[in-house]
Amino acid sequence: MKILVCISNVPDTTTKITFTDNNTQFNTNGVQFILNPYDEIALARAIELTDGGNGPVTVINVGEVNTEPTIRKALAIGATDAVRINAKPHDAWFVAFQIAQYIKANPYDLILTGRESIDYNGSKVAAMLGEFLDLPSVSIMKKLEIAGDHATVEREIEGGKEVLSIPLPFVAGAAEGVAEPKIPNMRGIMSARTKPLIVIEPVEVKTFSEVISYETPAPRGQVKLVPADDAAKLVSLLHTEARVI
Repeated sequence: MKILVCISNVPDTTTKITFTDNNTQFNTNGVQFILNPYDEIALARAIELTDGGNGPVTVINVGEVNTEPTIRKALAIGATDAVRINAKPHDAWFVAFQIAQYIKANPYDLILTGRESIDYNGSKVAAMLGEFLDLPSVSIMKKLEIAGDHATVEREIEGGKEVLSIPLPFVAGAAEGVAEPKIPNMRGIMSARTKPLIVIEPVEVKTFSEVISYETPAPRGQVKLVPADDAAKLVSLLHTEARVI
């Protein structure tokens, strides 16, 4: 079974985010980038499914040369080889389109992504890949088992869970619970240096969105304490300031 895992290069959540050029550009100076945690979960499950020589696991990233340390980490964790599409990831549509074009020329039995990237939290790429490739797609997958040419997928829905039987190939966005992220060992780190990393140029496509500006969330205001016996004041604050009623 051939598995493709889509990975993204994201800022560490402990990084302080700032912007430049009148808040139109993300400032990468001093930012620590990591492998997107949800993509790590997808990669871990792919490695488990192919354990014992049951097939290769390829990771693919749409990014410029600065993403290669993150790709090498994925190789150290256990991916067989890697592909980097040499382009700045403009938006989810652009990323999904580029990956889909690669898959059309290089078919896989299973395509996994993380449920979302922790920078934009869009949860779009898996669904868009399914549409571009005319394949079933599943979001927020919590469990994945493969038997023959079918998979059993479990996902959470409001008030319960949903269990699906899906024929291969398909696309799925992995969430917590699918697998435990794997820590690269020394052997994996050393072998990652020599594993194949193919760089290909992007397909020229029209972009349909652009970032006009960024802004940080408003700072938290001071806490207002209301006496327990003053319900009227609490209701007034919820109405006039919090505006939740």
